[in-house]
Amino acid sequence: MAYRSFSLIPAWSNHLLSDRFTQMDNLFSRITGESPVTDAPVYNLVQKDKEHYEMTLSVPGYTQDELDISVLNNQLTLRGIPKPEKTGTTIDEQAVTWFHQGFKKKEFSLSFNLENRINIQQARLDHGLLKLQFTYDIPEQEKPKKIEISMDAATHQIIEHDKN
Repeated sequence: MAYRSFSLIPAWSNHLLSDRFTQMDNLFSRITGESPVTDAPVYNLVQKDKEHYEMTLSVPGYTQDELDISVLNNQLTLRGIPKPEKTGTTIDEQAVTWFHQGFKKKEFSLSFNLENRINIQQARLDHGLLKLQFTYDIPEQEKPKKIEISMDAATHQIIEHDKN
């Protein structure tokens, strides 16, 4: 299970180091036969405006009933549990011979620690992309307020000067 801290404050990351980790992880996975740690769906996180965000996960081949999204104690968990594929037993269900299978449906679980102000609004699966839309709720007392500047009517009286 991969845990990630999910904050709306951008984090600095060393891409060279993370690329090296991915390369070493893939090398050890090939040697040991274990699944790589980084073998999880890729995702994008986009800020639509100050309060609206969208996360898009790439989950090709998964159906709605094979995906589970839950939030418990400010922890967002996304799970993929593929159903076993049917083998051809009748004329209608023909056996399939794979020549190459690039989309592998494996069980996965991603977890993100959410700030308490993040609220998931909607989740939608469309053409292999799972989109989560959420808001970052800022309390009214923490939002900047515009203070109107009024003018005192007494100070703006026009005094005419008598030229005599």
